[in-house]
Amino acid sequence: MLFTIFISVIIVQRIAELYIAKKNERMMKSKGALEFGQAHYPFIVAVHSLFFVSYILEVSLVDNEVSSYWPILFPLFILTQAGRIWALTSLGPYWNTKIIVLPNARIIRKGPYRFIKHPNYTIVSAEFLIIPLMFEAYTTAMVFTILNIILLAIRIPAEEHALKKLTAYEQAFSHGSNLTKV
Repeated sequence: MLFTIFISVIIVQRIAELYIAKKNERMMKSKGALEFGQAHYPFIVAVHSLFFVSYILEVSLVDNEVSSYWPILFPLFILTQAGRIWALTSLGPYWNTKIIVLPNARIIRKGPYRFIKHPNYTIVSAEFLIIPLMFEAYTTAMVFTILNIILLAIRIPAEEHALKKLTAYEQAFSHGSNLTKV
């Protein structure tokens, strides 16, 4: 029962995020934004979707219980969710699951983006470990952490290339940058 509630909340959250991403995509493209990384995006969708399938199957088939480490893992999970919301709200209408860049847009340097370039990728990486470990789905944690590392090795350079091509991204993140934080 606890697992069903836990996974249901996460899935509902992800569906809501997809709705927001689609809305943001329409708005951005109506303003002339360009999309990059279309070739690897289906792999991202597949890995994220299969993560849930694997997780549900592993927990259900093995009949895993909540981890004895849940007093540590659950606060970490809550922390990742707070970070996720912080990252998404900091980008506001510019946040998306795709690489969509508005030419000459100002680079956002508020929220967690003041500290690191890709906070949401950091959070997702942590989730690929924490979420499965909550119910002892060790295979899911291992396999999808590796797959995520491979995807991010493709995704982050593609995103940075797009941002460098269409915005003042390099200047915004150069050491000692005094660009206005949006």
